[in-house]
Amino acid sequence: MRVLVAGAGSVGRSIARELLSHGHEVIIVDKSPAAMKVASVPDADWILADANELSALSDAHVERVDVVVAATGDDKANLVLALLAKSEFGVPRVVGRVNNPKNEWMFDQVWGVDVAVSTPRIMTALVEEAVAVGDVVRILTFRQSDTDLVETTLPEASPLVGQRLAQCAWPDDAVLVAVIRDGRPLIPDPDESLEAGDELVFVASDEAIDALQRLLLV
Repeated sequence: MRVLVAGAGSVGRSIARELLSHGHEVIIVDKSPAAMKVASVPDADWILADANELSALSDAHVERVDVVVAATGDDKANLVLALLAKSEFGVPRVVGRVNNPKNEWMFDQVWGVDVAVSTPRIMTALVEEAVAVGDVVRILTFRQSDTDLVETTLPEASPLVGQRLAQCAWPDDAVLVAVIRDGRPLIPDPDESLEAGDELVFVASDEAIDALQRLLLV
C-alpha cells in the first residue's frame, strides 16, 4: 500500500515508521525545512512542500496513493488536505488527525475525511474503558459510514451472561466483531457463551449504540 503522510512532526514520523515496518510504501510531506529529519525515517520518501498546495500534491503523485494521512498539528491544514486529496485526486481513503476536540465535528465526508482520529477523544475513551463496566464506550468514529467502533464490558449482573452468542438479539446496525476474554481477542462464535468480564467490541450506528446500552441494562 502507498501512503502519504502530511506532517513530519513526532506523530507523522511515528505513523510513517509503523507503516514502513508493516511493509507499506510511505511518503512524508512537510513545508518546514526544520522538520526534514530524514535520518529519523530513512526508508520513507521525503518531500519539502506545502501539502495544502495543488502543485505540491501533483508533484507527489497523490493520485497514485491508497491513503492520505493528514497528521499535521493544524486542524485547518488537515481539513484542506483531506478535501484536496478526496475531491481533486480521488484518494480512496483519507485519515484526519484532530488536534482540538472542538473541531471534530468538521472532520467528516463533507471535508473528505473517512476516519477522524482525535487523540484527546481516544485517551478519554481508554480511561472510560478502563473504569466503566456495563457502559458502551466509543473508541473510534468512521466518518464514511457514520458508524463507531465501541466497546463494553459485561458486568456480572448482565442478563447476557451465560447466553450463547446465537441467542443474543443485537440491535440492527450493530455488528459484534470481537470478544476479548482474559486479554485474548476471540472471533465471535455463535455457540460460545458469554461470561462476566467479557469485553465486546462492536461496529455500530448511533441508534444501535443507544439500543446496546439499553440491552445491557435490562
